[in-house]
Amino acid sequence: MSVELLQYIGLFVVSLSVLLKASDWFINSAEAIGLSFGISPFIIGVTIIAFGTSLPELATSVASVLAGQSEIVIANVVGSNLTNIALVLGVVAIMAKQIDMEYNIWHIDMPYLWGSAFLLWFAVADLNFSLFEAALFLCGIIIFLSYSFGSDKSDDDNEEKEEVNWKTYLTLVVGGVLVWLGAVYTIESITQLSTMAGISPDIIAITAVALGTSLPEVIVSVKCAFAGKTSIAVGNVLGSNIFNTYVVMGIARLFGELTIPENIITLQMPIMIVMTILFGIMSNNKKITKWEGMVLIMFYAFFIAENLKEI
Repeated sequence: MSVELLQYIGLFVVSLSVLLKASDWFINSAEAIGLSFGISPFIIGVTIIAFGTSLPELATSVASVLAGQSEIVIANVVGSNLTNIALVLGVVAIMAKQIDMEYNIWHIDMPYLWGSAFLLWFAVADLNFSLFEAALFLCGIIIFLSYSFGSDKSDDDNEEKEEVNWKTYLTLVVGGVLVWLGAVYTIESITQLSTMAGISPDIIAITAVALGTSLPEVIVSVKCAFAGKTSIAVGNVLGSNIFNTYVVMGIARLFGELTIPENIITLQMPIMIVMTILFGIMSNNKKITKWEGMVLIMFYAFFIAENLKEI
């Protein structure tokens, strides 16, 4: 193994670690600021935390477009969405024994998630993602946020507001800057490693990068589950996938043309659609058991195995 290869592997590990740690700072400070404004915990989970945990996907996608590796964008979105459902919910269901939902996500959240998944599939089926479609996706997230902040899903309206100071806002800014720098160098290392190994960047993005950028969702959701807040864990996955689809695709397209690899449409996208539908079916009775969690993990293992065949 050459010294240059080891250097880029090291750069990938360090930059991705900085990206995840900075995202954690950003999420914690954003959550504290949200609570200080009296926003309910569920709404924080499905919006602020979901957006925060989607920051790595957004940052790496924008950086990939600027670096001329725009095929990473769709791979990152599809891979992360699938990982969030299959791996994150699977792990949470197994570790917490069962995910109980205190609200009916079929009221609007699940249909909206299904709608975002199908809209993404239709939008990129022609291997093109236009500016009009990007604008449409950004309108989609505005509608989702308007609904989320306009509805009250918290049963505890008397919850004390959290106090924040200037350090919280500083952490928010520093975290955001480090997220961007971590993303830039993560994409740089991916580009170099894929060139050296002769592997398509989108394959690395849909597996290694998707797993890495989904670690915040894993950590946040597992913590919520063990704290007895499984509603927030589910809300985090729901919100994160909706943000990934609408915000990551929409904003990344504003920075340049997006390349849509054909293998994403023929293999990975159908698996993501199936997992999204399965998520809805499993949650229909307002719970996801550990046995269903094991089924989700099996789908994730199949997804990884199929992508390894491409290497």
